[in-house]
This record gives sequence, C-alpha cells and structure tokens, in this order.
Amino acid sequence: MSKKGLKERLDQGPVICAEGFLFEIERRGYMSSGEFVPMVSLEHPESLENLHRDFQHAGSDIVQAFTYNGHREKMRVIGKEELLEPLNRSALKIAKKVALDTPIGIEPNLMAGNISNSNIWNDKDTKSNSEVEKMFTEMVGWAVDEGADILIGETFYYAEEAYTALKVMKQSGLSCVITIAPMGENIMRDGVPIVDTCKELEQRGGDVVGMNCFRGPNTMMPYIKEVRKALKCHVAALPINYRTTKEHPTFFNLPDNNGCTYPMQCNRYEIGKFAKEAFDLGINYLGVCCGANPMLIREVAESVGLKVPASKYRENMSSHFLFGTHERIAKHQKDYKEKA
Repeated sequence: MSKKGLKERLDQGPVICAEGFLFEIERRGYMSSGEFVPMVSLEHPESLENLHRDFQHAGSDIVQAFTYNGHREKMRVIGKEELLEPLNRSALKIAKKVALDTPIGIEPNLMAGNISNSNIWNDKDTKSNSEVEKMFTEMVGWAVDEGADILIGETFYYAEEAYTALKVMKQSGLSCVITIAPMGENIMRDGVPIVDTCKELEQRGGDVVGMNCFRGPNTMMPYIKEVRKALKCHVAALPINYRTTKEHPTFFNLPDNNGCTYPMQCNRYEIGKFAKEAFDLGINYLGVCCGANPMLIREVAESVGLKVPASKYRENMSSHFLFGTHERIAKHQKDYKEKA
C-alpha cells in the first residue's frame, strides 16, 4: 500500500497522533519522574518499541519518535551529553521500524521526528536563544537522516521559540506540525496572545498548527475553537488527560489533598467527547498528550468514526458480573450492585 502524505490524509479525514510517552513510559517503570529524560531508547529499546506498537494497535496513524526532552541542554543537566546523538538516533530508528511494520490492511504509518520546548529560552535574556536554535538544528538533522516522514514541534510556551523551531523544521522540506502549550496565565510567556501565536505560525509556513499538552479538555477547547476560526490550515488538538479548570488552567498546580494528580484524570468518555467536538469543528489532527495510554487513543479514534485493531477489545459492560445485562448474569449479583 502506498504511503500518503500528511496533508493528503488530513484533507480526507481524521489523523490520530499518540503523544504522552513521557508519563506512560514512567508508569511502566522505565523513566525517572521529574528528570523525565527518554533514556529508554538506549536502556530498554524493546519497551519503547512495545509502546509504539500499542499506540499503533490503538489507532495512531503517526509514530512519533520519543525524543521529547532528549535535547542537548537536558542531557547536560543529567550529565550524559555524550549520549545525545545515540539516544536520538535510537529513538528515531525504533519509530521508523514500527512505522514500516504497519499491520496489513491499515494505512501505512508516518514516522515523525520531534523537537520540543528547551526550557532555556528566555525572552528577557536572549544569550541562550541561539543555543536553542542549534539544538533544534541538530535534532532535525538526525530525524531527516533516519528517514522521518514529517516533523513535529511541540509544547512551546514562548511564541518566539515556536517560531524558531518552525524555521528550523521548514528547512528540512518535510511537512511540519507545530503546537503550543500556553501556561496558566493564558498567554504565551513572551506576551503574545494564544490565537495570535497560531496565526503567525500559519503565516510562517506551519502545515498543521494548534495546541498540545498542559491543558485538559475543559481549558483547551475554548482556545482551540478560536484557533480553528482564525486559521485556514489544518489544526491540531492534543489535550492532556486531566480535569483542568478555569481556576487551574494547566495541570501544574491542580489541587489535590493527596499530593497526586492521578485522581484528577479524565475518563475515556471525556476524552472521546473532546475529540468528537474538535472533529465537528473541522479539526482533523487529533490525539492525547500527557496521560495518554492506548485505551484513550482508541477512544479518540472511535469517537471520530474510525475502527482500529483495538476496537475488537472495546468495553462490553453487558457481560459484567454486577452491571451486566446478559441473561446469564446472576440475579443475586445484579441485585447487590448498589452495595458493592
């Protein structure tokens, strides 16, 4: 089966992209929380490959190389700068391997190279900003070397850093997805409004422009609606799996008495509702960022009318031993469900 390009796919319907590797790899026991460096591509490549395949099985059309936080500055922080290129190339090779091994009968996956927020960009002290551009350039170069079909730049909370990332990405000649992640002040940290940032990214050549990460469905949807109205290009919407609120627009300061955000996570139906609403607005590039798991990616795909390999295993509550409706469910069990 020949491989269609990203724009052709988006023109024809929804394209699903699984993000959220950071939290899911940490939950599976292969990453240090807080540090969040994707050493897994070197130390446990089989585990990273398995997660890619799980996302593919759940309906992801894009195999995004897990190089988030795999940039030179982060590797300096943990004292492993010499592993920068091996880490990137390993992650890219794993993603390419999975993308080339799409199950028969399914649209061949696209492999995406990935760059993201550097965390050293500073609009008030720009000495480090040229270093950020160099970091982006080397990572894009490795992605092109390893056969990326598209490039994704994500989770930018400075407008100018996003513009710089897109400039570097565009030099590759590949299709470019660029998404921003404004923090709790509801404006980019260099003072540019959210919608204006997206409009500028479109003007600078972004093939797909939108939002990802930091915000759950409730606090991303109001802005993504405005972005969709303002832009002519394809729009991306990839929320996190958390119940952020007007008072707490991002997950960084969500209140919880147990000191843990997990009880604040969305269920599958909330994620599906967001995806369906976004799709109905004309947003075709859809997914989930931090908090994503294969079940939620399947929910996104099914909510926009897709049937994926994992649809075989979607929930079937009719057979549940307490809440089921099947004729063989014992009456004394069903009668007990309110007390269980």
